[in-house]
Amino acid sequence: MQSNESIVVINAGSSSIKFSLYSGAELELTFRGKIENLYSGVTHFAAEDAQENSIGERRWPDAPLDHAAAMAYLLEFADSHLDGHTVVAVGHRIVHGGVHYCGPQRLDASVLAKLEQLIPLAPLHLPHNLAPVRAMMALTPDLPQVGCFDTAFHVGQPAEAQSFALPERITAQGVRRYGFHGLSYEYIAASLPQADPALAQARVVAAHLGNGASMCAIDAGRSVASTMGFTAVDGLPMGTRCGALDPGVVLYLIEELGMSVAAVQKMLYQESGLLGVSGIASDMRTLEQSSEPRARAAIDLMVYRIGRELGSLAAALGGLDALVFSGGIGENSASLRAAVCADAAWLGVQLDGVANAATGHGLRRISSGASRVAVWVVPANEELMIAQHTKDLLEPA
Repeated sequence: MQSNESIVVINAGSSSIKFSLYSGAELELTFRGKIENLYSGVTHFAAEDAQENSIGERRWPDAPLDHAAAMAYLLEFADSHLDGHTVVAVGHRIVHGGVHYCGPQRLDASVLAKLEQLIPLAPLHLPHNLAPVRAMMALTPDLPQVGCFDTAFHVGQPAEAQSFALPERITAQGVRRYGFHGLSYEYIAASLPQADPALAQARVVAAHLGNGASMCAIDAGRSVASTMGFTAVDGLPMGTRCGALDPGVVLYLIEELGMSVAAVQKMLYQESGLLGVSGIASDMRTLEQSSEPRARAAIDLMVYRIGRELGSLAAALGGLDALVFSGGIGENSASLRAAVCADAAWLGVQLDGVANAATGHGLRRISSGASRVAVWVVPANEELMIAQHTKDLLEPA
């Protein structure tokens, strides 16, 4: 890429679009922002430069935008703030790539049709990931678009890590463990050796903890096991998602309690997790500030489940050299990190209390010198991974 060329990165959800713009061969961040409250309420656009200075803000109080209108406004804004730069491609975060897409993919109508067939595997995520792609195809059909998949990093896991103990006829239809948050884990795997070259061949468990939460076992930079499986509702308790659940519970809810499939889906994805246990909020910051026993119970359950999964993933690795915290909760909750590490003392984890409590936004080690397991905080940067993948696809070696 030339110094005046830029890549736009899009991370779209059901009611919001996060965006970033990276420029030049080094993919330097130019600006980033978010469009919130799509479809309902007051749509709000805000953008800031690389130094976190506001460079634009707008609200639509009378008529909320949809994904297509939001993308049209974003293109208009980008065009007026490019300062001599040219957008050469758009990279999209796409939650699910199924069994066919194990790496970045140039998006066209044919690929989009295949991805739409995967919507039943990620019904609350994939439709919203694809909406901006369609909008861009209509607005700028000649601009290259690249899909980067959250499942791709896990494709190389051992067969036994991907398989359910189900009949082959079901497995053959794509019912298997896929794993998610792959772009975040890929960034962690690439970043750790830059901080400590010895970690290039290390056995690492990374915890991406946010409103969506999962953990991944990484051996020498490659995924070998993950807590999320067929869908992004598996594994750890999350903000509003239940995490791992006996499938018999779902049958009971439908057959004995008379709940519809739609009602069960809504409960598992939107009414459970930290919100469901606490009855107060899905936000860890709110729960940590609350004196309600239910808030404490929700936090304790999440810490317990992280500890359970940590032991399982360490077993999959045959040992543990490093533990990594990432995501909104992992990066910002010193108390949760301390609780997890206290429970992991049996693995040789010893936290440096001062380093853990210190505020900071960069990659940093927070374990003591005596700890047999290095503990790190690595800020999530899925957007940079998407920009890099998009650039690499446009400029093959």
